[in-house]
Amino acid sequence: MALTSDMKAPDIMAVAVRAEMDAADIYTHLRGRVKNEVLIQKLKFLADEEIRHKAILERLFADKFPGRKLAVPAKSARPAKAVPLDETSSILDLFKLAMAKEKEAEEFYKSSKASIEDAAGRKILDYLSRVERSHYYMLKSEIDLLERFPEYFDVEEFHVGQDLFHIGA
Repeated sequence: MALTSDMKAPDIMAVAVRAEMDAADIYTHLRGRVKNEVLIQKLKFLADEEIRHKAILERLFADKFPGRKLAVPAKSARPAKAVPLDETSSILDLFKLAMAKEKEAEEFYKSSKASIEDAAGRKILDYLSRVERSHYYMLKSEIDLLERFPEYFDVEEFHVGQDLFHIGA
């Protein structure tokens, strides 16, 4: 299903559910590729958040369109970045993909708000937009660490100090 300016609430919700599912997949995939325990917990948190967002959207859909089936697209309507979700992609590239997806989701929810007639639905989209923005900045922080300390993701415990710096003779 392609995004169009004349989309109505049921289609917007279906596209949003697909986006939340895709985001959860990215975080789950990333979680399987890192060793750092703190980072694993952050990625679990993000995946769980996306699953909660999916549930919120499904509940909203059921409330607003009783008896109607939510037609979730088989794949995202938004074009994917050129980063495959497999072992060939670098961790940094996958984090950048996730960050770009969070930004897209924020903008999608913000722009979709105008198409929702229901005040509660608009509030939910506003909430989701703001949460996606917080995810964006959380990922930005992790990317900053990965760019400064490329081995950050690949060690169970990350210690700035003796593991990274050789000071002295």
